[in-house]
Amino acid sequence: MKRQTDTAQVLQSVGASSMRYALAMNVMWIGTLKFEDYEVANIQPLVSSSPLFAPFLRKFGQKKLSKMVGVTEIALGALIAAKPLAPRATVVGGLGAVGMFATTLSFLFTTPGVWQEDHGAPKLSMVGQFLIKDSVFLAASLLVTAESLQAIRQN
Repeated sequence: MKRQTDTAQVLQSVGASSMRYALAMNVMWIGTLKFEDYEVANIQPLVSSSPLFAPFLRKFGQKKLSKMVGVTEIALGALIAAKPLAPRATVVGGLGAVGMFATTLSFLFTTPGVWQEDHGAPKLSMVGQFLIKDSVFLAASLLVTAESLQAIRQN
């Protein structure tokens, strides 16, 4: 029984670390893409139809808004990766990522063409499929935040 418990603890630890660094890498990498012209064009339909982002798009323009999002994503990813040195920073990064992914999931309801209306029951289009993956990133952000809060409490 002890061996099963030890194995479970090792798997939980490896899984938590893997999830944290995979989340951080994905968020930072996607953030760096926001500086590329093709990605500026890719996010335009998402932000232009969002009640939250449309005012920022009008105020800053497409390129500047994309760069602001990119800087935010890179910063959040770095904060998430900082857990071994600064678990409090990871709490901030994790909560920021929760907000970010909740926001991108809201695009499911504001972006035209997310659903394939002509296929009967609700079916996601390619845009919808792109967005729905953020539900996994949202869950990972919650778990990373919880793990960091536990580390703070233990110290």
